[in-house]
Amino acid sequence: MSGDIRRTRVIEAWAAAWDRGEVDTLDSLLSPDYRRRSSPAEEGQSLREFKASILAARSAFPDLVTVIDEIVAEGDRLAVRWHSTGRHEGSFLGVPPTGRSVEVDGATFARFEDDLVVEEYVTWDPRALLAALGIITVGEDR
Repeated sequence: MSGDIRRTRVIEAWAAAWDRGEVDTLDSLLSPDYRRRSSPAEEGQSLREFKASILAARSAFPDLVTVIDEIVAEGDRLAVRWHSTGRHEGSFLGVPPTGRSVEVDGATFARFEDDLVVEEYVTWDPRALLAALGIITVGEDR
């Protein structure tokens, strides 16, 4: 499968899942054995757990929009730089709704086997989300 086809499939699946909550669209992109990790040492999320996390985020941020800023594909690898925006209207990770608008960004690195993503590593700063929600402050001198 060419890099252009992979890029197109990722862009379409991300828009469906993250922006519209159509998480079953991911079944055509992600392997049944899919794992999503933020570090090599962790077990990571399964496909089912990943879908549930997207739905939880969309429940808390119903106007969530994720924009792919850059996408690069080479061989069996694909890298995505992204940012997401939304208003915190529902409970998220135990944090009651704040009504605040938030923006977070990160990068996702995917590995394909044949036509399906089998593994992703995601990097983003959860402190930025917590700071935007007013839960913590970052970058201030003490």
